[in-house]
Amino acid sequence: MVEGDSLPSIRQLAKDLQVSVITTKRVYEELEKENLIDSVVGKGSFVSGTNPDFIREQRMRRLEEKMLEIIRESREIGMSSQELIQHLTLLSEEEQTE
Repeated sequence: MVEGDSLPSIRQLAKDLQVSVITTKRVYEELEKENLIDSVVGKGSFVSGTNPDFIREQRMRRLEEKMLEIIRESREIGMSSQELIQHLTLLSEEEQTE
């Protein structure tokens, strides 16, 4: 979805997902609080402009998951935290020179 796309009505989405209208209404309210959607009385809800803080937070979560996977795997092969940091630093420096 892109900015300006309309979302299904609360009732329609609740019916499609087979959940309560109250639950769906709460979700729309939360999305509006996060500035991810805009609701216009009588017209519906629409995707708003991107919220850079929210997007950054989502990307940070994914990055942290990947980092935890790397930490676990490095421990399995006997790397110390210091060795892992040194290896990451080396790769980062190599990446910057390319």
